[in-house]
Amino acid sequence: MNEHWSMDFVIDAFNNGSRIRLLPIIDTFTWECLRIEVDTSIGGHKVATALSQIGAMRGLPDHIIVDNGPEFISNALDAWAFERGIKLQFILPGKPVNNAYMGSFNGKLRDECLNQNWFMSIEHARRVIKEWRIEYNLERPHSSLGNLTPDQFRLKQENELAFSNS
Repeated sequence: MNEHWSMDFVIDAFNNGSRIRLLPIIDTFTWECLRIEVDTSIGGHKVATALSQIGAMRGLPDHIIVDNGPEFISNALDAWAFERGIKLQFILPGKPVNNAYMGSFNGKLRDECLNQNWFMSIEHARRVIKEWRIEYNLERPHSSLGNLTPDQFRLKQENELAFSNS
């Protein structure tokens, strides 16, 4: 837990055709979706701020797997990671299979949420996507987690760690 995170952008559109960007961030061990940043523009500073906010609640990972997009190779994110001793692990260009966890997650996000909704505003998109993320973490069992939800799996791991440390 909290060793490797993954993130990648997903693009969608509002009902008027203008673009919306999503930045899902997942823990690759627990499959927990830690956050989905939703906005019309998400630059390196906003990525770093989102990561800091997650880190304030649960700590930060050793590595974050990303592609070579401009937000991820930005000076802002590089400085943020360096200051915290976090390694940004860049996938090979044109090789999304190097970040297969993210590809799998983004496929579910698209199929189960984005393709099922017609967003009227940024507030509407944020609300619907947040509700989907909560359902994904708390109500949706994963076969790769022994048919537990990401939240149940995380709690089980935390309990096992606490037991082994006592």
